[in-house]
Amino acid sequence: MQKLPILSMITASSCLSVLLVLINELRSVDGFAPSMESSRVSNRNLSSIHIHPLRNQAKGNPIFKLALASASTTESAKLKPAMIVFDLDNTLWTPELYQLRTLQTRQRKRQQGKNQDNPIVPIAGKDVQLFEGIQTVIESIRESSDEWEGTKFAVASRTKSVAWAEDLIKQFGLDDFFQYMEIFPGDKRKHFRNLHESSGISYDQMLFFDDNRDGKYGNCVPVSEMGVLSVHCPGGINTEEVFNMGLKQFLEWDGKANTIVEWDGSVSRATQEIIDTEKRQRGTVKFVNEEKRFGFIKLSDKNDVFFPYRNLPGSYQPNRGDKLSFVMAKDPRDNKNFIADSIEVAESFGNNTTISENSVKLRAFSMNLPFAALLANQYKTLETRNGTMFTTYPEGTKMLLHVGQRTYPDGNRHLDIMRGGGLSDEEIFKLKSLPKGFSKGMVVAIVEIGKTYETTLEERCDEEFQRNVGAFGRDSGKMVTEIKRVEYLKQGVKVSGRGGVFKVDIDEKKLPEGWM
Repeated sequence: MQKLPILSMITASSCLSVLLVLINELRSVDGFAPSMESSRVSNRNLSSIHIHPLRNQAKGNPIFKLALASASTTESAKLKPAMIVFDLDNTLWTPELYQLRTLQTRQRKRQQGKNQDNPIVPIAGKDVQLFEGIQTVIESIRESSDEWEGTKFAVASRTKSVAWAEDLIKQFGLDDFFQYMEIFPGDKRKHFRNLHESSGISYDQMLFFDDNRDGKYGNCVPVSEMGVLSVHCPGGINTEEVFNMGLKQFLEWDGKANTIVEWDGSVSRATQEIIDTEKRQRGTVKFVNEEKRFGFIKLSDKNDVFFPYRNLPGSYQPNRGDKLSFVMAKDPRDNKNFIADSIEVAESFGNNTTISENSVKLRAFSMNLPFAALLANQYKTLETRNGTMFTTYPEGTKMLLHVGQRTYPDGNRHLDIMRGGGLSDEEIFKLKSLPKGFSKGMVVAIVEIGKTYETTLEERCDEEFQRNVGAFGRDSGKMVTEIKRVEYLKQGVKVSGRGGVFKVDIDEKKLPEGWM
C-alpha cells in the first residue's frame, strides 16, 4: 500500500518574504482581499493569514509556485497546530476498553483463588488493536521529526479503565510519543483545561480528534465550544486521510469557536439548542445510580437529561422504566448545562406504587459486596460504622439487608483476615458470593440486630474482633452493631437503595418463616 504524505497542502506558503511579495503581486486581482486577525497572527505566525482565497485565485502564478518551493522545514512547521490531541477508545484503538470487562470477568473466574494480586490487563495487538491509519501517521511523524518540532502530542480520554489505558500506551510504545496525557473519567473540558494550563498553549492552537460528536457521551461539541478545532471521526483514525483532513481544515480555519470538522470533511458550527424552561417534558428513567443519587431520563427524540435525587418528589425512589414529567432548569453547579427539575411521577413500575395486599413495611439498610454477602452468609457477625445509623434502634429490631451496586474497595484486605482464620480460598469464595437469583440492587436477607456500642482502636485490633467484622481494626468504624441472626429471603426483591436506614414495602410471603 502506497503511503500518502502527511501534509499534502500548502505548507511552503509559510515563507514570509515570498508570501508578502505574492500578496502585493495579487492586489490587482479582482476580489482578492486576504484578511488578517491580529490575535491569530501573534499565536500562529503566518498561519493566521487566510490563504484559501489565495489558493483559489493564484493557480499557475509563478510567484505562487516560488512560494511553494521556498519554505524551509522549520518554516513549514509553523503552519501546524501547536498541540494535537487524541481520544483513545475507538479513535486510536479498538475495541473500547469498557467492552473488555467480560474478558476480565471471565479471566478472574478462571483464576479464582490463584494469583489474585496480579493485575489483569489487555494485551496490545491481541485484545486491543491500533487503527492502521494512526500507525502510519505516527511512523511518518517520527521519520520527519524536524517538521514537527513545534507540535506537542497529547491524549485526552474519559475512560474509567485508567490503568488499562496507561498500560496499553506503554505496550504500543507510545509513552515517548505523547508529551501530555489526561486520562480520567468525567468532563473532557477538564482534560483540555489541564492541557492548556500545563502547556501554556491556547485553545485555538489545538487540534482534537474524537469519535463522539455530541449528546451524553459527546466530546467534539463541548471541546469546540472552548475554541478547539474538533475533528469528528466516528470510525476512528482508520486511514491516514482522516488525519490529513484535520490538518487541512486547521490550515484553513478562521479560528472561531464551535467549529467541527465532520467525518466527510465538511465543516459545521456547533449550535446550542434553545431550551424551553417553562414547557413540561415527559420521558422515561433510563439509568439510576443509587449510591451517588442521580440518574438520567431518556426523551423520545432528544438526548438524555440528568437529574439529582434532590429534585425528585417526596420519598419517591426512581426505577428504570418509570415515566416522569419535568421542566428543564439550569444546573446550579455550572449555570450552563440543563437538568430535570420540578419532577412529577407519571407512571412508576418500581416498589413505589405496586404494593400487594400482603405487603409489610420494613426498615432496610444497604451494604456493598463482598461484605453484604459475608453478613448474609453468617460469617460477618459485627457491622461497624463511623456514624450513628443504628444507635436509635433497640436490640431485636429487624431490618432488611440491601446489596448496593458497587464493590467496596478495601484492596482485598478481607482475604488476609479470612485466610488468617484458617479458611481456604474455595470457602472464602462461597462466603463472598450471593446465591443464584440474588444480586446487586436487591433486598436479599432479613437481619435482627443486637446491641450497638462504641469501641476503641485497640479493641477493634483484636484478632477475633477483626474476623467477626471481616476487616482490620484500622479499617473498621468505631460504632459496632451486633448481628444476632440473619436469613435469606425466599426471593430477592429489586429495590432502589439509599443511604442510612430507609423503609421498603415487601410482600410478606417473600420473608422466611418465623420472622414476623
